[in-house]
Amino acid sequence: MYWLYKTEPEECSIDDFASTPDKAIIWEGVRNYQARNFLRAATLDDLVLIYHSSCKLIGLAGIARVVKTAYPDPSQFNPGSIYFDGKSKTEQPRWSAVDLVFVEKFPALVPLDKLKRSSKLEQLALVQKGSRLSVMPVQPDEWQVMLAMAKQE
Repeated sequence: MYWLYKTEPEECSIDDFASTPDKAIIWEGVRNYQARNFLRAATLDDLVLIYHSSCKLIGLAGIARVVKTAYPDPSQFNPGSIYFDGKSKTEQPRWSAVDLVFVEKFPALVPLDKLKRSSKLEQLALVQKGSRLSVMPVQPDEWQVMLAMAKQE
């Protein structure tokens, strides 16, 4: 399966993954139920497009791979974390995290406007009006289109 995960680069960027290519990075802080459910659906070795958002240069930055599937997000239990959830209980956690490792950084960012212009990506949740999910599935044909765009940049 293929995925697209949005991140703010100052929080976790493709460069963070590239700087420690053999070290897993926890993908935590997802606080939307639909996005959480998608996160929970990720399986071992699934590939993930890392998408930089809420920054000056918005777009696809590279690829990571799932190395640990969904487990309770530790930040939900940490009162010092911005992702703390006082209503979440250890015996029945609300939120999940996965671990990812670096696969590839694209030579250049694939900008959102380029993705929006592709007729082959019209069904991609990322380009749908009002879609704000931070975790979303990507169909195999969409994955191939976006990889081809990344290789052209």
